[in-house]
Parts: sequence; C-alpha cells; structure tokens
Amino acid sequence: QVQLVESGGGLVQAGESLRLSCAASFRTFGDYAMGWFRQVPGKEREFVAAISRTAATTAYADSVKGRFTISRDNAKKVYLQMNSLKPEDTAVYYCAAKTGMKATVRYEYAYWGQGTQVTVSS
Repeated sequence: QVQLVESGGGLVQAGESLRLSCAASFRTFGDYAMGWFRQVPGKEREFVAAISRTAATTAYADSVKGRFTISRDNAKKVYLQMNSLKPEDTAVYYCAAKTGMKATVRYEYAYWGQGTQVTVSS
C-alpha cells in the first residue's frame, strides 16, 4: 500500500528556517514525481514545489521561489527546505506523488500524505 508520511513541521519565527521531510513507501520511488502543497483553512490547497522523477528538474510557486528548495534522495524521501519564512507561509503542508512528469496542479497527484503543520510567527 502506498504511503506518504510528512514530518518536520513546527512553530518558528519569521526569518527562520524549517526542513520538511516526506517518506514514501513506493516499491520504485523513481517512478514518481513528487510535489509539496499547502493549505490554510477556508482556502484551496495550493502548489508549492515539485520535482521530477530523476530530480533533474524542479518547479516552484512564485511566492516561494528563491526561499524554498525541493530535493529527493535514493532513500525514498523528498524534502522541502524552507528559508526566510514569513507569516504567510503558515499552513498545513502536504507531500504528494504522481506517476509520469512533475506537475503543478493538485488534481494530477494521486497520492497524498496526512500533512504537517507549519506556523510562522511575526
């Protein structure tokens, strides 16, 4: 059974950093492009970052470009390094997976984690 488990969320002050991790249980991790999304209450889940199956290419939302970095390793993990955090980054962050090419649209992702809360105080 496919499982994605996020960790690393927490409460930080503006300007600080956090690193989120997502552990995947796929048999062949390299078959899946991975993404990070976030959601605040009352709003749609929005795209944050995505990485291709081979890690050759990445994509970022404009709001996080230059501050966040997505990466993946051979241990079936994907990471989101978040620097210079702002209060508007406060959200539940979700890891997601899809076969084929990376995507920025949440409907293309078939597998989701349970989410991890990130709170940035001003």
